[in-house]
Amino acid sequence: MSNDKLWNGQYTAFNEALKYMLDRQSGKEKSIQTPWPKFNDAVTDGLEWNTLTVIGGRPGSGKTLIKDQIIRESFVRNPGEDYRVLEFQFEMVGRTSALREFSSITGKTYKELCSAGTVLDPATFKKCHEYSKERIKYPVDIVSTPMTVNQMRETVDKYMEEHKGQKTIITLDHSILVKRAPYQNNRLDMLFELGEFFTQTKREYPCMFICLSQLNRNIDNPDRAVDGKYGNYVLESDIFGSDAMLQHADTLIGINRPAKQKIRFYGPDRYIIQDDKTLVLHFLKARNGDTRMSFFRAAFEKMEIHEMDTPPQQERR
Repeated sequence: MSNDKLWNGQYTAFNEALKYMLDRQSGKEKSIQTPWPKFNDAVTDGLEWNTLTVIGGRPGSGKTLIKDQIIRESFVRNPGEDYRVLEFQFEMVGRTSALREFSSITGKTYKELCSAGTVLDPATFKKCHEYSKERIKYPVDIVSTPMTVNQMRETVDKYMEEHKGQKTIITLDHSILVKRAPYQNNRLDMLFELGEFFTQTKREYPCMFICLSQLNRNIDNPDRAVDGKYGNYVLESDIFGSDAMLQHADTLIGINRPAKQKIRFYGPDRYIIQDDKTLVLHFLKARNGDTRMSFFRAAFEKMEIHEMDTPPQQERR
């Protein structure tokens, strides 16, 4: 029998915590800043290493846009930080993702960039080409072939070995697109294993995860679209496979786009929703931060979102 103990005295945890506090104090350890101060403030001054952030929303709610903007702007907003990005991108081909980036820097829509209707002007194409030459300097790698959880685990192990354990932001778009293994009876079995993979990996390697998820169909019940009801809000139970993911997530965010459900006065506080570009981020779980609700405005034509002030409330009569 091995003499290696499976436990450590509590002094180990205290020493690690004190060292981490000193490293944060000196700036040796930092969170990854996102483009939005409200987002950073809800967590730990940005996305902390060794954590899992799950972002859930309906199709078209902006969750992929948020993930892409975080990654796209991260290298500029976090100068001096030495890290890589590994994206498990099972929803769209790499070309589509790149075109969305071009849209963000040119202000042109996807259709315009594809010369759908009007031929793209040479100046815009040149701008995209120059942008590409700058972007490929950043260490971002993409896995586009759908995998099972075990195949993802093997891929991450190989990646970390090849890059000598360099800090890595790992993204998954979307959890529901991970392939089921033959021994898994349903998607929930896969999600439970996926959650365990996230937790084990973020403990083993200097990484963080950003995982995108769908919402359950219950969110589309007509009674939840009645103006001014608590049911307008995205809840923990609305995240697809919430029982599987909630325990593993350090931060759980639900995105809503109220105007798409014809909601004009949002929730019991009856926030006035101006149009379908208003997004509401519900920070449902923030293990190292604060739960809250924050409002953002989408610029879908530029593939980005911006912070906005909390909308006024409908006057009660």
